[in-house]
Amino acid sequence: MIDSKKLFIVSLLVGMAALLSCEKDIDAVTDSILDSKDGPRPYHLTVPEGFPDYFLADENRLTHEGVELGRALFFDPLLSRNQNVSCASCHTQADAFSDPRKFSIGTNGELTGFHSMPIFNIAWMNEFFWDGRAKSREDQALQPVINPLEMDMSWPEVVDRLMDHPEYPALFEGAFGTDQIDSSLVVRAMVQYEMTLVSADTKFDRAWRNEIPLTEEEQAGRLIFESEVGDCWHCHGGILATDNSFHNNGLDSQDNLQPGLYSSTGNDEDFGKFKTPTLRNLAFTAPYMHDGRFETLEEVIDFYSSGVQNYQGVDPLMKKAPQGGSQLTDEQKKQLIAYLMTMTDSSFVGLK
Repeated sequence: MIDSKKLFIVSLLVGMAALLSCEKDIDAVTDSILDSKDGPRPYHLTVPEGFPDYFLADENRLTHEGVELGRALFFDPLLSRNQNVSCASCHTQADAFSDPRKFSIGTNGELTGFHSMPIFNIAWMNEFFWDGRAKSREDQALQPVINPLEMDMSWPEVVDRLMDHPEYPALFEGAFGTDQIDSSLVVRAMVQYEMTLVSADTKFDRAWRNEIPLTEEEQAGRLIFESEVGDCWHCHGGILATDNSFHNNGLDSQDNLQPGLYSSTGNDEDFGKFKTPTLRNLAFTAPYMHDGRFETLEEVIDFYSSGVQNYQGVDPLMKKAPQGGSQLTDEQKKQLIAYLMTMTDSSFVGLK
């Protein structure tokens, strides 16, 4: 019979194997989970070709031990009130670390307020959640634990559970040089793991580097995307396929707006603005929008083509709002979707 210590180590090793399978360009090989004679070992996060340099605070430099610990915490339901949900419950690898449900289900069986955003390429983000309520990666990891609709815990309770665990104090010692756990160290570890979730192995990236050509249909879709015809590039241009900003995209009428960014800033001009999601991995991240209202990408394109609401608060970048949208033909819609599908990274979700 395997004792708890061995079982815990085995589970971590299995997890690291899964991590390696979707991050082929990142050096994540480790010799041991619990023993590191020379202290935490630096973890080299490769910046994909064409990507800008990433944002990383000096006080949370990546280490192998920190990444391993963060992964254990990310997948551990110990952090939730009823020990029945983890971060990974609402951010699954098969769905590009998003949730296929319209809203996620928290530890008490209640629904969350927003559709779960995918967690990848956060190394190139500095504001988080649809409403921008987290201004750092660490805050992004801190908030779900204490959210009553999600994990519904207090941080002192979480720390007590981790301190009482047979293995976590030793893992924190290996990662941070102390077995005295606090919330800061917990979120630092989780952020280190999340930083390694890099998705950049797509046809879009290879075409961006002029390594392969797009098909005729995909190229036509690219021209729609990057021109005033489709009017997509304003918010979704560039290698990251997002401007990492917040916009009112005319999704709802003025009378039906949700607060969005306003709930974080209190600025009247931010009412109805939501974060621009990346268009990478749309094949895996349905449903779409902050409330998961669209089940298919075709529905999303139909909205931007003819369903956009027009009023003073709609972002001026929505240049086709006065016409209700870009008014694409059926053929143009197919071409645009073909181009968007070139941003699919099957290796990231473990499909190849």
